[in-house]
Amino acid sequence: MSAPPPPAALKGPASRTVRTTVVLLFVAWLVDYADRLVINLVLPSFGEEFGLGRGQQGLVVSAFFLSYALCQIPGGWLADRFGARRVICWALLAWSLFTALTGFAWSFAALLVMRFAFGAAEGVFPPASMKALVERTVPEERMGANGLIMSSNAIAAVVTPLAVAPLIAVFGWRSAFFSTAALGVAVYVAVRLWLPAPLPRAADGSPAEGFPADGSPAAAHGVRGLRGLREILRVGVLWRFALMMFGYNVIVWGLTTWMPSYLTEERGVPLSSAGALMAIPALGAAAATILGGRIADRLGGHHRKVIVPGMTVAGLFLLLMAFSDSLTGFAVFGTLAVFSGSLGYMPLFAVPLRGLAPGHVGVGSAVIVFGGQVAGMVAPPVMGFLADAISFRAAFAFLVLGAAVAVLMALLTPQDADSFRAVAGSLGEASDRSASTSTSTEELS
Repeated sequence: MSAPPPPAALKGPASRTVRTTVVLLFVAWLVDYADRLVINLVLPSFGEEFGLGRGQQGLVVSAFFLSYALCQIPGGWLADRFGARRVICWALLAWSLFTALTGFAWSFAALLVMRFAFGAAEGVFPPASMKALVERTVPEERMGANGLIMSSNAIAAVVTPLAVAPLIAVFGWRSAFFSTAALGVAVYVAVRLWLPAPLPRAADGSPAEGFPADGSPAAAHGVRGLRGLREILRVGVLWRFALMMFGYNVIVWGLTTWMPSYLTEERGVPLSSAGALMAIPALGAAAATILGGRIADRLGGHHRKVIVPGMTVAGLFLLLMAFSDSLTGFAVFGTLAVFSGSLGYMPLFAVPLRGLAPGHVGVGSAVIVFGGQVAGMVAPPVMGFLADAISFRAAFAFLVLGAAVAVLMALLTPQDADSFRAVAGSLGEASDRSASTSTSTEELS
């Protein structure tokens, strides 16, 4: 029995599966991220309408991240239990509904409720998306494909301010939520119709154990109950990766939340111009995410080689940004910080996605993403209170803590799939088991 072909040799249906999956998940993530970013652009508007201070505005952002974080692990369990495609469709419909309802908010309390519900709906999507990608790619191309998909976040950070700021200026802040909700429904239809079935894993073309042709999880590998879920949550190595994600997202969500308010309120930049300025670091993040994915595939893990230097440089530029007296310096240093930090986004996932067994990808990846969403709960209100109590300089300097945490966790986590499986135990067993005749364990992990 011959070994499965390398990624470059994938042709015909397999190649179409990868391409279609990447395109659909890219668009789904683009809308997902755009929906989250809209709130940052309207913070000054509803802060004025409802009489909210910056600390309260930060709490509105955190309400989303609270439920978003809490639903990561249940979302992973649902994806492992019921199938990734089904959970993605559920998420798209539900978050579009609550996005639209946010446009009808009439008070601070209503905003908190709507954002909490919206976060719960979006929270089940990331682990389902990660599982859908793993089922439709081979390990050697996985981080490159995921880098393309996750570059959608940075692209959304470019497109959303440019599209939404004029919309808010003409039709008011509520119109932004109605528009993005409609996009979510359109993406639901596309995923429902066109997301392909998982790739077969056996060398003879038959579905591998754990990847039935219909995409539903096999009982042998899926997390079937609360006992199995508890066993996964006890694996300490996953939580170290989650802390690394926490450090990365402190930077991402701290900047994303407060940069529009800082530019408009402290620097006097009109919202439309602020959107254009924010597009510059977002483009840098998109390029770095794609590049980081390719580096991760080439290294086969070894995220320390990327994250330690990248986050060290990012921390330096964040300090220079925070204490820059000029708007040009703020934009340049911020862009360099975002680019350096974003190089580590895909390498962060490389080892777990190679080392996790197929039936544990949903919950395992959810634990890691959970760490990032805790950062979304912490950074916005902390920075808001720092900005009110001290200054925006102090708020932006706080972001260096995120870089430090990411560096520390990069040094304390396994650097390749074999080392990860040795530490993770049963979570790494049966990874692509049916393809065990390949030329190396690393290729099939």
